[in-house]
Amino acid sequence: MKTLLILRHAKSSWATPTIADHDRPLNSRGKADAPRIGDLIKKQDLTPDLILCSTAKRARKTAAKVATNCGYADEVQRVGELYLASADIYLNVLAEFGDAHNRVMVVGHNPGLEDLVETLTGEFVTLPTAALVHVSLAIEHWRELDKSVDGTLVTIWRPRELSE
Repeated sequence: MKTLLILRHAKSSWATPTIADHDRPLNSRGKADAPRIGDLIKKQDLTPDLILCSTAKRARKTAAKVATNCGYADEVQRVGELYLASADIYLNVLAEFGDAHNRVMVVGHNPGLEDLVETLTGEFVTLPTAALVHVSLAIEHWRELDKSVDGTLVTIWRPRELSE
């Protein structure tokens, strides 16, 4: 059994419209929400064994704040293919990782993440910024992960639904 945590990056800033999409930073709400999600992960005893994130600045900053607050001790792995990735790309990237990791978190972007949840669980969910989805996968090896896997959507947390 494998666990996949799917996290959309926290709210980014549009204060500088000329900045490249890839380089947009977190805004104040994003800077506040990301640590809250990290605290939630720790409280739920879901600290991942591995965190993979898009190379976009907003995803990297989200992953770093979440990692710090959930007690993740390893380095967050930046994966260029996850920037604005489709569900298929997420599946391919995850299938490449070894079996030493039972609980993996991906940090990325919509619409790919919403499509990933739907592909794995058959359920469409909306993922606002900093939303976290917990999916249980009935596989023993990450290489088994593909569109045919029937995952279970365990829980979804959205920052606005969390108590302060």
